[in-house]
Amino acid sequence: MSDRPPFLYRSGTARVDQPYRHGPLSFRVLADADPSADASAPVFVLVHGIGMSHRYLSRLHAALATTGPTFSIDMPGYAGLPKPTADVDVPTMARGLAGAIASLEVGPVVLIGHSMGAQWATAVAVESPELVERLVLIGPVADSEHRSLPAQAAGLVRDSLGESPRANAIIVTDYLRCGMPWYLAQTRHLLSYKIEEDVARLTVPALIIRGARDPISGPEWCGRLRDRIPVASLIQIPGHHHVVQDSAPHAVESAILTFVDDPKPSRGVAT
Repeated sequence: MSDRPPFLYRSGTARVDQPYRHGPLSFRVLADADPSADASAPVFVLVHGIGMSHRYLSRLHAALATTGPTFSIDMPGYAGLPKPTADVDVPTMARGLAGAIASLEVGPVVLIGHSMGAQWATAVAVESPELVERLVLIGPVADSEHRSLPAQAAGLVRDSLGESPRANAIIVTDYLRCGMPWYLAQTRHLLSYKIEEDVARLTVPALIIRGARDPISGPEWCGRLRDRIPVASLIQIPGHHHVVQDSAPHAVESAILTFVDDPKPSRGVAT
């Protein structure tokens, strides 16, 4: 890892919140780091999913920040950020995300995407592999056998019944900030992007994490994704649902750190 960028400590506090623009796309970068931490520690970048923001990543963000510099990136049109006037598909969004990651000047990172964030993260890792040391896909979408708006909506409803009141409150308020027009425009791209084709092109090791009760990102689907990635493992967290990084942040953190610490990751599955 290269040295950390000065802006991490510019404010004199652990938390820094700064904007980043890539053409018409506006991002927000939130960073946390312990100035006394080992400069060789891994650098983590977290990316939320459709309709959401960094808020439902905050527990995992805080856990990872005790190990190394940790960034959460709010994507254009979400978290109160300006909505692009033009349509933005997955590759276009990923190019902007790659620019935001490059602007951190921290060398290759452990890139972590949840749900649709797993799509953007995968596209970055495929097209800009020099930015990514390892890739983590949490609850990746969309299952090729359930790739329709009704199927995805039904999965969301079933999942909401298993999530905590805290997680559901964050989801609902973030969806309201996002707004239905932008959500539906992005859903079209979520459904059309074939992540199963892009993961086969990965040149970095990958880890797939799912809650064992996740009705959106099912075990067969995640297993198929794992089998298409040259070097990949699948971890299932018992008793948890789609937003597993919020309901079981330390279990997810442990899985990520084990993956990052493994000098020669191999294909596998664990529960």
